[in-house]
Amino acid sequence: MSRRARSHSLRLAGAALALASGLVAAATPASGAGARAYASVDPFIGTGGEGHTFPGATVPFGMVQLSPDTQIKSRKEGYGWAAGYRYDDHTIVGFSHTHFSGTGHSDLGDVLVMPIAGDVKLERGDVAQPGSGYTSRFDHKDERAEPGYYAVTLQDYDIRAELTASPRVGVHRYTFPKGKPAHVLVDLRTSMYDYPGKVQWSRLRMRPDGTLTGFRETRGWAPGRQLYFAMRFSKPVSGHQFHDTEENVVYKGFPPPGEKDPRQRAQIEGRQLVGALDFDSAAGDTMVVKVAISPVSEEGAIANLDAEVPGFDFDAVRADAKAQWTQALAALDVEAPEPMRRSVYTALYHTLMGPSLFMDADGRYRGPDNAVHQAKGFTNYSTFSLWDTYRALHPLLTIVQPEQRTNDFVNSLLASRRHSPYGVLPVWSFHGLETWCMIGYHAVPVIADAYMKGIRGYDANEALDAMVASASYGPYDGMAQYMQLGYVPIDEEGEAASKTLEYAFDDWTISRMADAMGRREVASQFAKRAGNWKHAFDPSTGFMRARKRDGAFREPFDPTASGYGTDYTEGNAWQYSWYVPQDVAGLAAAHGGDEKLLARLDAVFDAKVDPKIFEHMEDITGLIGWYAHGNEPSHHVAYLYAYAGQPWRTQARLGHIMQTQYAPRPDGLAGNDDLGQMSAWYVFTALGFYPVAPGSNEYVIGRPFLPRATLNLPNGKRFTVVAEGLDDAHPYIGNATLNGKPLERAFLGHEEIMAGGELRFTMQAQPNKIWATDSKQRPYSMSTR
Repeated sequence: MSRRARSHSLRLAGAALALASGLVAAATPASGAGARAYASVDPFIGTGGEGHTFPGATVPFGMVQLSPDTQIKSRKEGYGWAAGYRYDDHTIVGFSHTHFSGTGHSDLGDVLVMPIAGDVKLERGDVAQPGSGYTSRFDHKDERAEPGYYAVTLQDYDIRAELTASPRVGVHRYTFPKGKPAHVLVDLRTSMYDYPGKVQWSRLRMRPDGTLTGFRETRGWAPGRQLYFAMRFSKPVSGHQFHDTEENVVYKGFPPPGEKDPRQRAQIEGRQLVGALDFDSAAGDTMVVKVAISPVSEEGAIANLDAEVPGFDFDAVRADAKAQWTQALAALDVEAPEPMRRSVYTALYHTLMGPSLFMDADGRYRGPDNAVHQAKGFTNYSTFSLWDTYRALHPLLTIVQPEQRTNDFVNSLLASRRHSPYGVLPVWSFHGLETWCMIGYHAVPVIADAYMKGIRGYDANEALDAMVASASYGPYDGMAQYMQLGYVPIDEEGEAASKTLEYAFDDWTISRMADAMGRREVASQFAKRAGNWKHAFDPSTGFMRARKRDGAFREPFDPTASGYGTDYTEGNAWQYSWYVPQDVAGLAAAHGGDEKLLARLDAVFDAKVDPKIFEHMEDITGLIGWYAHGNEPSHHVAYLYAYAGQPWRTQARLGHIMQTQYAPRPDGLAGNDDLGQMSAWYVFTALGFYPVAPGSNEYVIGRPFLPRATLNLPNGKRFTVVAEGLDDAHPYIGNATLNGKPLERAFLGHEEIMAGGELRFTMQAQPNKIWATDSKQRPYSMSTR
């Protein structure tokens, strides 16, 4: 990075910000690893098909995620545009500053900005009629995306638009054509998914120094969400018009001295606001626009702007974003052919976006009570897609990020609970607010996994109390009945089988942490609850099923049925009946032994299934038989063969999944990336191991897919995985060594990875049916150890 690319003030501000936000790693990564990783990332992977990722500019875990939004034919189709951008579109609506990466729900898309050359139109227009609105056509050949940077040519305006970001500021650079007036449109009416009444209130305010500020409050996925912004321009604003398109009111420019024309005001409020700003000196020139956001106030947004991007040096901000990504991606150094490198580094990139920063530069943030709070001793984060990310994303971050990051996540979860009107940990929260989306209380395994791994920069007793409170909150999703009966009754609560299974796993993680803390009474109580999965098991069918209050299983029973109103959440009996990650040995015993469990697993993968059966379920994708890799309940299933003494079967299944469910192209993800969970699964599996049961401190060995990969650990040590003889003809593990000593078990300990060293596999053409088959060589199950 050239010194000439920075100003002295930006260097100081950037360094202070990086330290405050925990963005600086504790260890210097291997030389050149980050640069090689950065060059391999393709942000367009996942922007097509079902991936729901976006290609725009952000920094690791940044609050601003600045990206283009493309035109949707019908706003009713919002699911497919959950990230705002879809690769098969050809028109851009504008560039907004908040996005979700890979979710299955549409929201955000705050503060949409669109540069315009020529006449200003206030509506998007019809996608089928170019020029009918302010939307512009674009071509993928004119796009460029890399971590922290995005560029595109808006063909209808002949404007080159470039985007970059700091943690709280999005920076735009527009090159306008000659001969046409230059404008910037700011639309507060839009988001990823619009409907009447979505915007409850909003404001646009032009301040005397030319700073545009405002806010909007929306009632979407998270009701009552407030977001504030401040916007400055490298060119003087020569005029502006503020429109309330609901009330048909227009305010133009500043009122001349002494005049009181109500149409000439510097501020407007309403529910449907759009502003058009004029820039006489920008025509035929380049202009920089910088936009800071704040969860607290317009003044907070101005302070964020001053703290992070005091000047208008776009290239300096871009260079700083690149430096942050280079350092973060250097956690993994891969030697592999370029298609595989592109896939694995893009996957790692996608795992480093969320949870996202949610705090002003002065430490203030907004909580689930919608009040403003001050962070003391931690950096506050939000956007916790916990039903998805507790499985692999959070365990991966305990390896590739400094401990402080996970400590901040845990402290953010605890702070959210302190501010919660309900006294519970988040379920699925973003921008500080609870959505109550999905099931379980999966903040619990995130905290327990951190504690069991020795990451303890928080009050452990407060954490355990919060976990117990969340697992005892009677009004939540059948919890009162679960505590009374040991299961959730289907005649009183929907999706009861899934809830019983997921509660039991979370309970096990509470027992693990309580036991490690010496709180025996809590440990005993939740160890017993961890066995509640047995209440859902039906030995007559071999499936997990929902019971009624009287104890009888609900009839009639169709194991292929899925969708709302069934026994299961986003799945069916074939997908959910293996969800006992804390006690797979117990599950095998319930089936009648290892062989019967193995046969059932084979039946999952080998079934002939018509994909049309799931046409009504948006989230069940990536089918291999009944196995659905596009959704989280299936993610651990291929690894279960190792628990039953046949790890070579895991190796074969993983080969098929990796080959068919991922590809280095826009439609290369089989399902929603879900804030990095799909990508975390890929990173772990490519390395050769996976955290089936977070909280166990163990990773189940699958098989490696990279000839050589080194984890540059934040403690300064390195853990290298080598696969000798790896190619398509040699997909099976022949033998393994750990630090030169034979490794005969099918799992690794977390402490073994963090200690550094070398895991070496010798690959062969045929399965080794002796390696890691003994019962003592199998991964953790609560009923056996």
